[in-house]
Formats: sequence, C-alpha cells, structure tokens
Amino acid sequence: MGVVTAVQGKKILKWGAIGVGAFYLLSRPTDAAQTVHGAFNGVVSAANQMAVFFASLT
Repeated sequence: MGVVTAVQGKKILKWGAIGVGAFYLLSRPTDAAQTVHGAFNGVVSAANQMAVFFASLT
C-alpha cells in the first residue's frame, strides 16, 4: 500500500512541477527566457571549468 502511495505522490509532484513551469512560461515569457538563458550559461560555465581542470591534469 505504501509503494502505491509513493508512486502516486511522485506523479503528482512531477505533473505539478510541469504545470507550474508551463504557467510560468505562459504568464511571464520574458522572465522564463532569462531563467533558461541563465541556466544555460551556468552549464556552459561548469563545462568550461571542467575542461580547464582536465587540461591542467596533463
């Protein structure tokens, strides 16, 4: 019984997060774009730092 409840809870959380993201995207598209842009810049920065780290190992 507990496993079924946990799985249902995961589904509710997943669809809730998707719903909040869709609402944010549709109600504030400029802010959503800036958020995605900032996240992308963070990933690129992290990848660059990892490249610098691995290059310094040689």
